Amino acid sequence: MSTLKRGVLLTLLLAPGLLTAAEYSSELGTLTLDTLIKGLEHPWSLAFLPEGGMLITERPGRLRLLDAQGRLSPPLAGVPEVYREGQGGLLDIALSPAFAQDRLLYLSYAEAGEDGLAGTAVGRARLSPDNRRLECFDVIFRQLPKLSNGMHFGSRLVFDGAGKLFVTLGENNQRSTAQDLDKLQGKVVRLDPDGRVPADNPFVGRAGARPEIWSYGHRNPQGAALNPWTGELWIHEHGPRGGDEINRPLAGRNYGWPLATHGINYSLLPIPEAQGEKVPGTEAPLHVWAQSPAISGMAFYNGERFPAWRQNLFIGALAQQALIRLELEGDRVVHEERLLKALHVRFRDVRQGPDGYLYILTDEEDGALLRVGLVNGEVAVVLPRPAGRPATPAP
Repeated sequence: MSTLKRGVLLTLLLAPGLLTAAEYSSELGTLTLDTLIKGLEHPWSLAFLPEGGMLITERPGRLRLLDAQGRLSPPLAGVPEVYREGQGGLLDIALSPAFAQDRLLYLSYAEAGEDGLAGTAVGRARLSPDNRRLECFDVIFRQLPKLSNGMHFGSRLVFDGAGKLFVTLGENNQRSTAQDLDKLQGKVVRLDPDGRVPADNPFVGRAGARPEIWSYGHRNPQGAALNPWTGELWIHEHGPRGGDEINRPLAGRNYGWPLATHGINYSLLPIPEAQGEKVPGTEAPLHVWAQSPAISGMAFYNGERFPAWRQNLFIGALAQQALIRLELEGDRVVHEERLLKALHVRFRDVRQGPDGYLYILTDEEDGALLRVGLVNGEVAVVLPRPAGRPATPAP
């Protein structure tokens, strides 16, 4: 063994079949990887509890508690019935900003309508004192009309610094609806915590427009986070074939889909409504991938544990099976790196934990919760590879 320069650190091989140092190396050092739990069925999102541990959603409709000792609970009672077709199911989770006092949490999920089609719904409930069930579940928002046959629910939940709730909504694979202000497809909506519409929303009082709408012209936003340095909401969304993008949704703005796009149809034909990559009256994205990674989950890194990651944005990739690290200068992406590609798993969600590590959910039938760190010293131990599964199509 020999001491190597930063980024290619001394590696201790513990057993046959482990990943090599190169597979764990990054431009900023060597990654550490722990598989905390396995056996989750298509986990979608997680939320850290103030007393330790976390809540994890599984797309088939289960909410699980992982306690501070690493014990995974049975499914919690009181979770709403979900629409389980295609990409539908139990999706995002967010805690009330005052969770330590009110124990309220918010769930987004696909909800069936009377005609067999579905849309995104959001409900809130109180977590019981024993952490075993949800109490008084109440639906506070429904995407209307219901148009999805299993596609494009969007569904990320983010509270801003003023306590307003943002909900990202896919266009249900009905492209033109993203431009229709009388529909809630392809929108970001902004709500009070009880589901009422804030009086200062941009379309309040406008005839023919839904007052919940904050921004429109979105395709399928499956990543959202509050920028900790500006307090502004950032989202990312799936493009069609090409054209995944990051946006900063501002009040009343049009983000283009399907009029403006960098992608084409999966059939290799142009998007019928598309007028180009840039269209007057629409907002250009902050960042675009010409080849779609199929992005999901988003976390700004603002921790103290790994200073080299500060001012970085982490995003999961489903189709390209990587953790994407983006270096930021203000609103500009100035550098990109793909991490953990050798795991060969779909990365569904990524969050910065209270301890400064990154926590990642893999979108598999035997999904896992991973904890990722960064070593900037002389020696790094390479940990075993989590069991992967064959690649599956991205949403």
